[in-house]
Amino acid sequence: MSQPVDSPALPTTDTTSDQPDLETNASVSPASGVKKSFVLDTNVLLHNPSSLFKFAEHEVVIPLTVIEELDRFKKNNDETGRNSRQVIRSLDELRGRGRLFEGVTWNDHGGSVRIHRCDRGRNFALDLDVADNRILGVAHELHEAGLPTTFISKDINARVKCDALDIHAEDFEHDRVDTDWLYTGWIQMVVPGSVIDELYDERQVHVSRIEMHSATTPDGTIVDKPSLYPNQYVVLVDEADESHTGIARLLSDTGHVIPVTGPRKPVQGIMARNVQQKMGLDLLLDDDVKLVTMIGPAGSGKTLLALAAGMQKLLKEERYDKLLTARPIMPLGRDIGFLPGDKDEKLAMWMQPIFDNLAYLLSTRGSQFNDAESHTAEQRLDQLLATGRVVLEPITYIRGRSIPHQFIIVDEAQNLSPHEVRTIASRVGEGTKIILCGDIGQIDSPYLDSSSNGLSHVIERMKDHPIAGHVTLDRTERSELASIAAELL
Repeated sequence: MSQPVDSPALPTTDTTSDQPDLETNASVSPASGVKKSFVLDTNVLLHNPSSLFKFAEHEVVIPLTVIEELDRFKKNNDETGRNSRQVIRSLDELRGRGRLFEGVTWNDHGGSVRIHRCDRGRNFALDLDVADNRILGVAHELHEAGLPTTFISKDINARVKCDALDIHAEDFEHDRVDTDWLYTGWIQMVVPGSVIDELYDERQVHVSRIEMHSATTPDGTIVDKPSLYPNQYVVLVDEADESHTGIARLLSDTGHVIPVTGPRKPVQGIMARNVQQKMGLDLLLDDDVKLVTMIGPAGSGKTLLALAAGMQKLLKEERYDKLLTARPIMPLGRDIGFLPGDKDEKLAMWMQPIFDNLAYLLSTRGSQFNDAESHTAEQRLDQLLATGRVVLEPITYIRGRSIPHQFIIVDEAQNLSPHEVRTIASRVGEGTKIILCGDIGQIDSPYLDSSSNGLSHVIERMKDHPIAGHVTLDRTERSELASIAAELL
């Protein structure tokens, strides 16, 4: 077993911090006095190692088979391995407080963790030689004993089996986001034409004059007198003339909305093709907005806009020292196995989409590299990479670093867990701007979905903060074929 490192102390009395699952999985309030038993599946602990301590005053039961499965995962060098080791360390610290097989209380509300031995000698409808069935057998035994029991698993098939066994089962709801109501970063309002005229004449309008009108969200929902979030965009439409429109953004520190006109000149040769791309560029080029998130379907321009803004800030404005682009190493479909070569050669295959976008920006977009020594896009890109001004890295190498004065782009961020996104964001140093972009409808990680991934999580958690901004891009602009394919296939 790998040597454990110092881990944070176990939770004590603060069971409401970080929004524990008392309101989701633990549906009974503390005042009721009803203590439930929650049987945790292996995948829950691999997804969130702190799930041991997310059930307030209730009992968490860990089948011994889960411990055996964690033991197999602990050698992995990915997120599952790290999470497995963290769970094992937490259990070892609990072991120092009492006997785990009898149950160890970890807070002042009576919350406890207990390991169950998974007795194979009892009658059970499913084959107990299968590990998943032995885990289900623990939940079945507690249920048959008359205890209020809930099985917590991210495995849909396991939850279906629970229905057949008449056992209450739920997904692990902590850090999940309702994607049907996910913050989009912009709304549309019908207002008097005088408000739009004032917006562009005075270059600002007090937010109270905007919020008094009803709004329409991108999905068509009508909201009466909405409260705007910091850096949220409003598409204003004249109630008397639909062709008279404007775009505004709320500045939270002034209480005013300001007009959004977009850059007057191309950004590295790129011009916004729709309203949402104009909003995205506005956020990307604003140095006061330190965290920008963008989601949208394939071809909506997320990565290209982010790279164009990064190149603009790095090369022309010299606002940042480096442009660092990272993406998780997550294959689509079956993995092709190990790749030959050194780190850069291995990484080249994974970072090819980034190379393609950078080459596009450097080839036909009028770069300042027009000297004789750098004619082609490949030569210009090699020059930037050789000087270290543009850095391409996998997410793996970001842990443990402090990154000041850089423009960071994390592509395919939907394949990151909330914990991984938190780790990346905590690496940001003074003067650094970070961009997280991806498509929550295309997730390759087996332990994440559109509701539990880190990108959706950070969009919802950061929407109230003045240093963060978000835009949902809803149109594919890559090509006519790509647009039709995204809509119909």
